[in-house]
Amino acid sequence: MDESIEQVDVIIVGSGGGGMTAALVAKRAGLDVIILEKSGYYGGSTALSGGGIWVPNNHLLRKARIDDSSVKARLYLDSVVGDVVASENKDAYIEYSPKMIVWLETYAGLKFISVPWYSDYHPDQPGGLAEGRSLEVKPFNGRRLRKELKYLNPSAFDVPLNMAFTISEYHDLGMMMSTWRGKMTALKVGFKTILNLILRRKPLTMGQGLIGRLRNSLIEADIPLLLNTPVIDLIKERGRITGVIVAEDDKKVKIKAKKGVILAAGGFAHNLSMRQEYHPSPVTINWTVAHKDNTGDAILAGMKLGAAVDLMDDAWWGPTSIDPEGNPFFHAGERGYPGSIMVNAKGKRFTNESASYVVVVHEMFDKHKIDDQHIPCYFIFDQRFKNHYLFGTTFPGQNFPRAFYEFEYVLKADTISELAYRINVDRPNLEDTIERFNEFARTGKDLDFGRGENAYDNYYGDPKVNPNNNLAPIETPPFYAVEMVPGDLGTKGGLLTNEYAQVLKEDGSIIKGLYAIGNSSASVMGNSYPGPGGTIGPSMTFGYLAAKHIALDIYKTRSKKQKSFV
Repeated sequence: MDESIEQVDVIIVGSGGGGMTAALVAKRAGLDVIILEKSGYYGGSTALSGGGIWVPNNHLLRKARIDDSSVKARLYLDSVVGDVVASENKDAYIEYSPKMIVWLETYAGLKFISVPWYSDYHPDQPGGLAEGRSLEVKPFNGRRLRKELKYLNPSAFDVPLNMAFTISEYHDLGMMMSTWRGKMTALKVGFKTILNLILRRKPLTMGQGLIGRLRNSLIEADIPLLLNTPVIDLIKERGRITGVIVAEDDKKVKIKAKKGVILAAGGFAHNLSMRQEYHPSPVTINWTVAHKDNTGDAILAGMKLGAAVDLMDDAWWGPTSIDPEGNPFFHAGERGYPGSIMVNAKGKRFTNESASYVVVVHEMFDKHKIDDQHIPCYFIFDQRFKNHYLFGTTFPGQNFPRAFYEFEYVLKADTISELAYRINVDRPNLEDTIERFNEFARTGKDLDFGRGENAYDNYYGDPKVNPNNNLAPIETPPFYAVEMVPGDLGTKGGLLTNEYAQVLKEDGSIIKGLYAIGNSSASVMGNSYPGPGGTIGPSMTFGYLAAKHIALDIYKTRSKKQKSFV
């Protein structure tokens, strides 16, 4: 092994939103920082995501005169997360996530906007907010990154004509055939697309927009980011973590850290052996949309040092389809549109299809354990649905690609009876299920699962459909079915940490010099998903906290310096 080639104050392993935030905060505090990225692209799973950031009691809510508070946010987290997460961690998130956003706006030049009316995922729980607490960055011109643009992690799917839209615009595009707002948004997005083509701009939105803005700030702060630099081990000396060992070409090289190492390398979504050990059956690495290099390296390195882990059996689940090329597509909005249902292998509904994606997949797994009939399941809709709403990247009224039918990604039939045959479910069951659902749609009351009875369900509902925005009869042929499996945005379990993101051992003691954030750590959200951006928000917040903690050199319990912590 070569001798150490470099010594810095802080090493950050991983270049997602959390790692980049930590780097900017540490640099601003006067620390020498380096980011090490395993892959040939930066951005991690953040760049592949919708880019939402769930931030309770943020300043944009106050600006919009929406009533929120730290007390209300804590009540909400207690109701949806419970006691599976340390109280101090929840308090830290509630207190520091809005401060993190203000810090990035003040010192790193990021610009955030609210996502209006994107409800918390459990708005009826105590402290839930129907107006939503989610933020996203303003669109960013990727050309400002110059040569670094080509190293931005590519999008998970192709959008026609390099079209770009925000989270809010995506929602409105789903209603382009139903509402004037949807139509105006479609025209706006179309005009911007043409303008961007003429001006040769590269618009970045959602997760890519967030990473693009953060990367631009890293460049301005002169923070080095090394690609193709996998960390293969941690260095421990005199009872504390003092650096990492990286694979560089055919050599192993030490990089020393005087102050600390922050693990921000994602979870273990693409590590089959770990998924087989921890996750419920059926298990595969082919259903996740997480970054392909999320193989649990950071978690395993921490465990090797005696670190505790938690929530290893859970993930950021969501109903997912597998396209003809074998690529997973995570379905967030389609299940809320009226005129669709999900059925199990018996041809029966089993959940409120419009509920949060994590809730729906938890239902799939829980019921599959009982009868082995819920994985895979089928998403069923009719021609009226197809004419009115988005499905994946297919716009309303647009024909599905021929390959969708040739590879039976989409199954199509003229009758419900024929559709039952094509998806191999019990014909009378499916016919009875749809007849019962259609009656619910006409009366506006889903007596089986309560679909359409809260603000989150209604967010993806159609305001032109009454008496229930989430219910419409499935009766206009032809009929369609798409197989759904329990995919995920990434794994949720990881190294156990305290409120400063310090990694803990089984006995609760601290591994000095070692921090973990994002999906490398056990989530502050426990087994739940409180709202849009519940993954990225904690990653960035605890990246902010870890960097602040390192800068103040606090390695014991709360110190007198805490008053100046922020």
